[in-house]
Amino acid sequence: MVTEKILVVGACGQIGVELTLQLRKMYGGANVIASDLREEHPMLKDTGPYIPMDIMNKETFHVLVLRYNITQVYLLAAILSATGEKNPPLAWSLNMQSLLNVLEVAKEEKLHKIYWPSSIAVFGPNSPKQLTSQHTIMEPTTVYGVSKLAGERWCEYYFNRYGVDVRSLRYPGLISYKSAPGGGTTDYAIEIYQEALQEGKYECFLKEDTYLPMMYMPDAIRATIELMEADASSISVRSSYNLSAMSFSPKEIGAAIQKHLPSFSMTYAPDFRQKIADSWPSSIDDSAARQDWGWKPGYDLDRMTVDMLKNMKVTAS
Repeated sequence: MVTEKILVVGACGQIGVELTLQLRKMYGGANVIASDLREEHPMLKDTGPYIPMDIMNKETFHVLVLRYNITQVYLLAAILSATGEKNPPLAWSLNMQSLLNVLEVAKEEKLHKIYWPSSIAVFGPNSPKQLTSQHTIMEPTTVYGVSKLAGERWCEYYFNRYGVDVRSLRYPGLISYKSAPGGGTTDYAIEIYQEALQEGKYECFLKEDTYLPMMYMPDAIRATIELMEADASSISVRSSYNLSAMSFSPKEIGAAIQKHLPSFSMTYAPDFRQKIADSWPSSIDDSAARQDWGWKPGYDLDRMTVDMLKNMKVTAS
């Protein structure tokens, strides 16, 4: 039996930190190599090897794969929605070329599995807003969404043409207390907890009734690993699976926080991110993930709020 050697690219990002730590628990610290352009995240220190790397340099990446006998790659490097709109050519270049570099090396070296995250940003204003289905109209209006939609097509192409076992999830907005948000339109749902504890108030950059699909990070990490651990024969979607846990508005998350911090108050000052949010679904139909590999979320808004506030208080102290 071959020992899996896993490389996490973008390991210091919002998803990467927690995913790397969980993979190291499962496979052993020495068998999960963390990599990023940035300095090693404090939470990753002394838990396993860390190698600075620019995934845009295909040769450097290829050498690393060969040197460490890598069998699986989790590619998490990306420029997210709000940040991407500030420099669309850079977002397209990074999001596309990094994926193509990994897919090409995976094909050449016959790597066991590749994980690449997509997003609800692949949908657009003409997609159904409620319970958006796995297969539907997809006309994204942000460069992030365009790059993710193109990436899904590349993933499916490399699977069908070359047999590369690449797997993907369309993440909703992700909420975590462990690592900083990365420039996404749904980041308000992290900032609101921070400001509630520190300032007792929050000015939201979305309208109060803007519903978006959301997920607590422990669910996202578990979904990622469950998908990657599933038998290949059960994976019917080779573009990217819809994934869902809950949908709520800024007003509703504010009310959930007020149950624990009654003096907390919110105001609203929508900015350019409102237009992005308006182009996305309000809720997601993830029945394919539930049927194929048994996906089931563990957190709703109230349970997540209790856990977020508890852990952020501990972190602050």
